[in-house]
Amino acid sequence: MIRALTGFATRNAWKVIAAWAVLGIGLTMLGPLLFERVTQSQSGDFLPRSYDSAAALRIAEDHFGLDPDATVVTVLVARTDGRALTDDDQRRIEAEADRLGKHRVVMPRKKDEPAFLLPDHSQTPKVAPAMLAPDRSFELLAVELTGDSSNEGVQGVYRTFRDDARERFAGAGMRTGFTGGLADAADSADEHRTAATIGSALLAGLIVLLNVLVFRSVLAAVLPLLAVAMIGGAAGGAVAGAAALTGLKLAPSTSSLISVVLLGIGIDYLLFLLFRFREQLRARPEQPAREAAAEVAGRVGTAITSAALTIVAAFATLGVASFGQFRSLGPAVAVAVLVMLLGSLTLMPALLAACGRAMFWPSRALRRPAREGFAGRFGELVARRPAALLLASVALLGTLTAGAVGIRMDYGQGGSSGTPAAATAAEISRALPAGVSDPTTVYLTATDGGTVEARQLDGLAQALAQVDGIGQVGRTVLAPDGRAARIDLYPTADPQSKAARDLVSGPIRATVAAHTPAGTNAHVGGTAAIFADISTAVDHDLTLVFPVAAALIAGILLLLLRSLLAPLVLMLAVGAGFTATLGAATLLFQHLLSEPGVNFTLPLVLFLFVVALGTDYNILITDRIREEMRRPGSARAAVARAVRHTTPTIATAGLVLAGSFATLAATPGTEQIAFALTLGILLSAAVLSLALVPALAALLGRTLWWPLRPTPREHPSEPTHLPSPARQPL
Repeated sequence: MIRALTGFATRNAWKVIAAWAVLGIGLTMLGPLLFERVTQSQSGDFLPRSYDSAAALRIAEDHFGLDPDATVVTVLVARTDGRALTDDDQRRIEAEADRLGKHRVVMPRKKDEPAFLLPDHSQTPKVAPAMLAPDRSFELLAVELTGDSSNEGVQGVYRTFRDDARERFAGAGMRTGFTGGLADAADSADEHRTAATIGSALLAGLIVLLNVLVFRSVLAAVLPLLAVAMIGGAAGGAVAGAAALTGLKLAPSTSSLISVVLLGIGIDYLLFLLFRFREQLRARPEQPAREAAAEVAGRVGTAITSAALTIVAAFATLGVASFGQFRSLGPAVAVAVLVMLLGSLTLMPALLAACGRAMFWPSRALRRPAREGFAGRFGELVARRPAALLLASVALLGTLTAGAVGIRMDYGQGGSSGTPAAATAAEISRALPAGVSDPTTVYLTATDGGTVEARQLDGLAQALAQVDGIGQVGRTVLAPDGRAARIDLYPTADPQSKAARDLVSGPIRATVAAHTPAGTNAHVGGTAAIFADISTAVDHDLTLVFPVAAALIAGILLLLLRSLLAPLVLMLAVGAGFTATLGAATLLFQHLLSEPGVNFTLPLVLFLFVVALGTDYNILITDRIREEMRRPGSARAAVARAVRHTTPTIATAGLVLAGSFATLAATPGTEQIAFALTLGILLSAAVLSLALVPALAALLGRTLWWPLRPTPREHPSEPTHLPSPARQPL
């Protein structure tokens, strides 16, 4: 089937290219609009309904009218001269707040930006006085805006409101500060905007530069970017469209994560084809380019398909996760990778067939035999000193793995501590409990669905006030329908800190359980409660997804390699790469940079990406080793040839994929993931695929393929090595 698909693409090259151009451009334009409709911004909405904070969130929505898409910005207003606020000052602040709450904020748009492609987030904010500092040094206003805090349009609305509010209060002799999730997200985006632009430009430059250095060609340098961008745009639109049709909700980070993944693996797959296409044209200069493209695409297509299906299978295991953010990421990445696989088997072979030998113009590499170079010398080293290379690889991986000792999970949202929003939050916490802008809330309902009376809850409120770590307890608020009540708690700890999560999961919930009045049900909600429950869900998912994903990947390798020993070797290798990468990330961020721990999503994301994507390179090298072992000669000579032929491909592809992940560092809150994925891919390519696995193959010989050992053939039907200079045509 693979050869039939690639054959069709090479026979109808221009039609395939035109079809992908239309599909890519169309879905790229619709992608942002579709993603807007399927994105779910609240982390609590991804929790199963059985969790306590999820139940609290439903009560808030059903009885208190909480908008699940709402985000609250806390505005600090103080006198510019630093004096305490007077009664007149308070009246002026409240008057300005009333005017701000009646003014519609228009979402800013870029020039020449098609209005129909991006939803309009213009809105009238809800503004209300929230709290006065005990020393009257400032007053807080609560501003409710609607939309995902990571959305660029919503951030634009916030910035417009912020600038307007700042100007209005400045005219009244007041200074302002802004904090909250949206404020911090906007500040972090502003802080990282230049870095993101530079990172994207550097990545594009890296891809072009590497291809120019390797292929000495204009088309080979530019076409990979254009082809992958076209397929990636189609894949993004397909993911959003599939989510809209099925009702699947995606996390805000899904779109950017998919873009980075597709750029990396798409360039990888095209490089696999380009290197083998050049090798084929060198080996058989008399063969028509279209025929060579079909032959290469059919041969390499099997390895590409296996590599892509490995990624799909790994992420499909997220379907068993309980945390919805993981569960939605699985099918999203799977659909995107399947679209990239389809493009790799159709558009990319079509480009090879259409361009032919012009793909490598103006290079003259096709007219001369390939030099041995570093790849040849390294292949000889692997064949000559496999034991030493194996020990060195194991020592490096073991040293990095040791860094994982004492690993802790960090469930904070990764906001920058140097932003204006963080400075405002710190100023508030010096006069009021840290949780004042993001309280923990106890929600109560009657077990029989009847009404709740405030006096029933006095004992619970008094008990909560005695809990160590709660700075203040708000008054009991009844829902408009009288069938629910709410008690706001203001912890002294940062709501996103481990101390706040421990406070919620321990003393607060224990106190609520012990003092809930008879005939009522109580649930604890808020940011700290949500992340405490996410912690429980993630711990459960890690113990479930890891073995299922490993079993699926092992099964694919077993079917592909048709061996019992080779899949075991590859699984042990990628497992060592995973633990080494996790250890290095823990060592750097937790032990050296003194962060609270590693991001709670890192182990799972790292396992899936490094194991699945790293397996791509292992599949490529082992497939080539088996092919070379079918030729006459010793097993070590076969390993040397395989390493010589695949080193440029794997090294270039690894650098491109690592560079893709490195650009994630420009996205606020993803620095740990960017570092870990970058290092993991480099280890997978340079250490596992080019050193450890070939060294094991050289030591084990053809036994690696037990029980179906490859039998050497005297006259292989397909040339897999370069001809000697004497055999080159004149």
